[in-house]
Amino acid sequence: MNVLLLKEPREGDSGPDPYIKELASHGHKATLIPVLSFKFVSLNTLTDKLFQPEKHGGLIFTSPRAVEAVRMCLEAEERREEWDKWVKDKWNTKSVYVVGKATAALVKALGLNPLGEDTGTAEVLSRVIIEREDTNIPPLFFPCGSIKREVLPTALKENGVPLETLTVYQTAEHPDLEKNLRNYFAEQGVPASVAFFSPSGVKFCLDVVRRLSGEALPQIKFAAIGPTTQDAMTAEGLCVSCAAEKPTAEHLAAAIAKTLQPRC
Repeated sequence: MNVLLLKEPREGDSGPDPYIKELASHGHKATLIPVLSFKFVSLNTLTDKLFQPEKHGGLIFTSPRAVEAVRMCLEAEERREEWDKWVKDKWNTKSVYVVGKATAALVKALGLNPLGEDTGTAEVLSRVIIEREDTNIPPLFFPCGSIKREVLPTALKENGVPLETLTVYQTAEHPDLEKNLRNYFAEQGVPASVAFFSPSGVKFCLDVVRRLSGEALPQIKFAAIGPTTQDAMTAEGLCVSCAAEKPTAEHLAAAIAKTLQPRC
């Protein structure tokens, strides 16, 4: 059956997208349509902060895009040499917190040792941080996007854990989103399942998907990558057929495959 994945391709990966691969192993044909476009900002400020690890108690990454911003700061050869020589080791004496395996893999590629890759959500990660950190540490440094949710900053503030945030990328709707969706529906028809990967994806795609699906909308099995996205879908009046137990390709593909099984 056809499955529509409303997500960005994985950063720096030349092989097939893991979500497409996993769904194929269950016998489903998945198509990926990018929903968001990103513009990196404040990279000079980010560079300054990255090279002053002594001023912070640790790092927090909740998205692959924030790690990509760090990688861009290290593109200059002398910067990378300095990073590899001493800066990353200084950060590794502190905690480097992450949400999810995709973000953790990119953090490892920078030579950092991530903590919390199995947390899956900012809510769960915030509980891990609060358990581990004292209130008298220098602020944890959190490079993030312009549409970040306030769950993690609020939880840390309420528990007295100091935090410094910096917006390093701005999120907008992908310029070709509506055109790509129209082409998909024209060529493939109404998919058996549509998977959302972020509240922003719900915000930017849902009206178009509703319009293109027409009377077939109730037949579509809608899937969510996690509880935050599921909440955004429910708030828009969508009936969510399944959500991934953890935000991985394996878990989402298994959930979609199960919900697409013919009922006896």
